[in-house]
Amino acid sequence: MKLGLIPLVAMSGSCGREVSFKDEVHPVLEARCISCHAPGAPGWAASGFSVASYQSVMKGTKYGRVVIPGSSAGSTLVRLLNHETDPSIAMPKSHRPETPSEWLTPDQIKLIRTWIDQGAKDN
Repeated sequence: MKLGLIPLVAMSGSCGREVSFKDEVHPVLEARCISCHAPGAPGWAASGFSVASYQSVMKGTKYGRVVIPGSSAGSTLVRLLNHETDPSIAMPKSHRPETPSEWLTPDQIKLIRTWIDQGAKDN
């Protein structure tokens, strides 16, 4: 019977701890993304994407959703943060492409991935 739980734990992306949007994910987005992705800012004007609130993150861009709850692999936000897209739309935008220090750290991206894999809850 215990064997049936292994796939669920592995799929959750968590190590027994739920990631909080309010306390963990949103502070990262505020620190690293809100200067461009708040209403009226350049990234918001170009894409319609705001990180100002949970609701705005889940709304996505004027082109569609960027977070697919339960699937970080299917979420455009993760591909953008990992710079797996066209460099012109990778986030955060680096004004010096040779300087990735402006990008989110691997731990910050892992945190966002885990939150998404756990269902992208408003918690």
